[in-house]
Amino acid sequence: MEHKINKNLSTIQISGIRQFFNMISDYDDVVSLTIGQPDFPTPAHVKAAAVKAIENNHTTYTHNAGIFELRKAISEHVSQKYDLEYDPANEIIVTVGASQAIDITLRTIIEQGDEVLLPGPVYPGYEPLAKLAGAKVTHIDTSANHFKLTADLLEQSITKDTKCVILPYPSNPTGVSLTNGELEAIAEVIDRHGIFMIADEIYSELVYEQSHTSIASFSKVRDQVIVVNGVSKSHSMTGFRIGYLLAPEWLTKHILKVHQYNVSCATSVSQYAALEAIQNGKLDPESMKEDYKKRREYVTRRLDKMELEYVIPDGAFYIFPKFPLNGKTTFEAAVDLVKTAGVALVPGDAFSNYGEGYMRLSYAYSEKILKIGLDRLEKYLQQTN
Repeated sequence: MEHKINKNLSTIQISGIRQFFNMISDYDDVVSLTIGQPDFPTPAHVKAAAVKAIENNHTTYTHNAGIFELRKAISEHVSQKYDLEYDPANEIIVTVGASQAIDITLRTIIEQGDEVLLPGPVYPGYEPLAKLAGAKVTHIDTSANHFKLTADLLEQSITKDTKCVILPYPSNPTGVSLTNGELEAIAEVIDRHGIFMIADEIYSELVYEQSHTSIASFSKVRDQVIVVNGVSKSHSMTGFRIGYLLAPEWLTKHILKVHQYNVSCATSVSQYAALEAIQNGKLDPESMKEDYKKRREYVTRRLDKMELEYVIPDGAFYIFPKFPLNGKTTFEAAVDLVKTAGVALVPGDAFSNYGEGYMRLSYAYSEKILKIGLDRLEKYLQQTN
């Protein structure tokens, strides 16, 4: 009967990140610097709000788009922080994590044969969702441009079939972000061509030296941009599964149909926890960000000593160094690193072919763990080069 399932699934595999993580889980004494999950506990006041929600019997279905108090808090937050104006009544949907927001958006805007553009190397979760929606996917090589999508690269890649471009920034796997001017130039391109953009801004609270600019803040493209964000990374709430999307009312009313039949609503208890995080946890991301920044500085010092090339990340908690392969593929080199040195990095080809020759290192780990892992990496490089 397998031949009768959705044919789009035949080209889709389990994420390369997860494949590699699952594979190395069988090895003993391996320091894994692979997973992009904050190592901080969820703030105590947020956990208390979740408990209180249960005690107050907030355990039923909510409005399909999420409880109004949370949508209002999101509206106020993005207005104050990113100069975005979205009506909580009809332009915000609370979702089951950022991934579901991306899924329901693609299923709303994509028709069979449409093209979705992705800047490579890129998080591997977008391509399968686009394909399941019926799209063909084209990656844009950013590796020669410090991993930044530019207006020129985008212009050169748009075809008659292009319906949407997905832009994650700061980026997973590179940590690279975009400036106000770079985003304005990209906005000019999508405005001129009349295509959609899904702006995945899940790491917007974890930007270091510069302020995060949302591309939706450029009024000329507000009708074409769907902003995706959430509390998973900003407040160390990955398991709560609360994301949200911002879009113009004419589009949100259609996305809401897909959302309704997909999940009905996001988990009620998690919504109340997210409400507490957004309303009263504005400083929580700041303290985490300071720690990540210190870790970034430690990791870059160590990589400099190892003479590995990298682009300094602007945000998130990833760095993407070029790795000496010595005749191996990136995946083979990553496996050898685990077997020989007992340290795991994600092979860059998990993030498209344009990640070949690189490794993703997550510094969402304590400095103690980072030191052990980087000591092992340094010893491995000394022995193999």
